Order: sequence, then C-alpha cells, then structure tokens
Amino acid sequence: MSGAQEKVTDALYGLGWAGVKKLPEPVANRLGRTIADIAWKKRGKGVLRLEANLARVVPDATPERLARLSKACMRSYLRYWMESFRLPAWSKERIKNGFTPKDLHYLTEGLASGKGVVLALPHMGNYDLAGAWVTAKLETPFTTVAERLKPETLYDRFVAYREGLGMEVLPHTGGAAFGTLARRLRAGGLVCLVADRDLSASGVEVKFFGETTRMPAGPAMLAQQTGALLLPVTLWYDSSSIMRGRVHPPIDVPETGTRAEKTSVMTQALADAFATGIADHPEDWHMLQRLWLSDLENFEERPA
Repeated sequence: MSGAQEKVTDALYGLGWAGVKKLPEPVANRLGRTIADIAWKKRGKGVLRLEANLARVVPDATPERLARLSKACMRSYLRYWMESFRLPAWSKERIKNGFTPKDLHYLTEGLASGKGVVLALPHMGNYDLAGAWVTAKLETPFTTVAERLKPETLYDRFVAYREGLGMEVLPHTGGAAFGTLARRLRAGGLVCLVADRDLSASGVEVKFFGETTRMPAGPAMLAQQTGALLLPVTLWYDSSSIMRGRVHPPIDVPETGTRAEKTSVMTQALADAFATGIADHPEDWHMLQRLWLSDLENFEERPA
C-alpha cells in the first residue's frame, strides 16, 4: 500500500468513527445493508473468496444458496462495522443489553477459580461488542492483542477505540506480547484472542472443514504455561438488535505428550469448536481472505 493509499484508508476509517456514530441506529443499519448489497453485487475478490470459503463450510450448497449465504454474510460484516463505528457512543446499558451468550457459566466459574481464562474466538459476529459487554456487564477487564496495521495512524485509531471500550491492547509483537498475556493470566485475569487464522510459519496445522489450514498456537500455549482455562467462543446475529453467542466447554491440556504435541491437540480441539459454531451460523463468519493452505499454493499470501 502506497503512502497516499494509506492516508486515504486512514481518512475513511476516521470518517466512519466520526460520522456513523452520530447517525440514528436505524439509519446506520440501513446504510450498512446498502453498502453490503452494493459490494456483494460488484462480485469483487473479497466476495468471491467469501463464497469459496463458505463452499467448504456448506459443501452441499447449490450456487444459488452460496450466493444467498454470501449476501447475508456481507450484511453481517457491515453490521459489524456499523456497530463498531457506533460503539463508542453507546451507553453502558445499551452495551449490557446488546449481547446474550449461552453457557456463560464456563466463563464466570473460570474467573471465580482465580486461575485465569483465555477466550478464543473466530472472526464471527462482533467480538468488539462482546468485549465491551464483558467489561460493562461482568465488570471484568481483559487483555487482547492487535495486529499492527498500516498506516500507523490507523493502528493507533483501533487501539484507542478498543481501549475506550475498556480493553488493554498489546501490539502483536511475538514474545513480548506473550509474556504480558501470561502475567495477566497468572494473576487470575482474562485474555481474549481472535484465533481462526494464522498463516505464519509458527501457526499450528489443523484440519478445518476437512482441509488443512493454520491457526495460532498462542491460546493453547498460554493455557499450558499458566494453567488458565481455554474456552472457545462463537458469536452470531439473528433478526433482533441483540448479538448472540456461546461459550463452549473448556479445552483441557492433554496429560501426555511433548509441549508441541499438546499444543497441536488443543489447537485442533479449538478448530473443531470453531467449526461447530461456524457450521451453525455460516452467514456470520467474516472470512473474506484465503484461509486453507491449498488456496495459498502459488499465491503471494502463502506462508513463509
């Protein structure tokens, strides 16, 4: 991305946070649907990639059903952005009432144990809203990481936005971030990580909807090293204004095996939990990038 493109990108995000949050909610919702439908009709690379990904999730889907799914998914994706732009203007009560998770007891009991909890999520629904709900409803602070974006000013916007919602945000800088996360967990804290895509050489290979991809080792390694509880979480929307979610049962650390073997087993279990939630609500999985290793062959995004 050139310097000029970076400035335009940063300006557009700035306009979104400054302008969209001032719109009445019904107007923002209609705007999101309109943008989503225009993007879907253009059939750009992101929409085509989304449909190719959804074809793995729903392998028996007809082209017509895939098209309907991708349209619904684009609307879900733009709902995420419209909500995110507006979240800083939401009242605490609006945030508390904006999310309803199932099986919350796994999280509350884990926090009460004092051992620390790692929540791992795929790119579903609105994980920023879920995080804001945790700080508002459960009155529990947590730590997360953010990928360094270009331009740096855009990264700063995202950090400021998430910190404004009550999150501690660390830069994704490998060992330094891992050490801080481990300290938070040993103190009985909460860590939340988006963990369904890691195309780096350090990612763990897993089977996901029948094909091989890589997912981050961090959640499993943190749970092993600190004794924290590892909980998968999936999110989705329905026709209401409330986001739904599910806290899945804990992923245990295997009793035998090397550290790498344990990490592999736990990350596969995490992928399986994600797959369950995504299969139930494929229209809310916002994966517009190449994910499976077979799609990365002879492609510039392939792992190092």
